[in-house]
Amino acid sequence: MPRSRRPRSARPETEDSFDRLLAGWKRTEVRRGTEWTVQPISAVQAQKEYVCPGCGQGIVAGTAHLVTWRADGVLGDAADLAARRHWHTHCWRMA
Repeated sequence: MPRSRRPRSARPETEDSFDRLLAGWKRTEVRRGTEWTVQPISAVQAQKEYVCPGCGQGIVAGTAHLVTWRADGVLGDAADLAARRHWHTHCWRMA
């Protein structure tokens, strides 16, 4: 019997939708007079390693963390997004 060439989803559709919903939760925070956009990254989405600017330690792939960028930058949204940084959740809270 021939095999189907139709791609199969690894996860049920409802679970995938929930993960996408969680990934889209952005919020705005003010730190030391500067407005920041903060977006959580789940462990499933974290597929690369980064260096946390708060502690200087690595954020290992597969570790939930936060991505932050200025929300009130003078150079525009594109420049702010290009300058985004990945933080350990704890380090961001302590900053």
